[in-house]
Amino acid sequence: MAIRKLFIANRGEIAVRIVRAAQSLGIATVQGHSEADADMLAVRLADQAVCIGPAPAKASYLNAARIIDAAKAAGADAIHPGYGFLAENAAFAEAVEAAGLIFVGPSADTIRVMGDKAAARAAAI
Repeated sequence: MAIRKLFIANRGEIAVRIVRAAQSLGIATVQGHSEADADMLAVRLADQAVCIGPAPAKASYLNAARIIDAAKAAGADAIHPGYGFLAENAAFAEAVEAAGLIFVGPSADTIRVMGDKAAARAAAI
């Protein structure tokens, strides 16, 4: 399935890089942002911007349900988590896919294995 519209669920420099990369590939971008980040560069560069909650990350960038709902409402096909926040959360990757969206990142199983140092080492050997 091709990605036509990408929801970016992060902020700062990584969000800017994702917006620029997606647009260079002809993919429309939707930048999720907290109330405090409404004026960030990624918001200005994106094709569309959606507020996902108040300033505290727990209420916005870490609120999986709110991010998924915002992505679906914006008509996105996929969610890119960036790094940090929900990027290493296997349950988020599963929830994105369960919502019928593409998770841009490793599978939930891979996130689980690599998040456990002993399991990651065993998988690598």
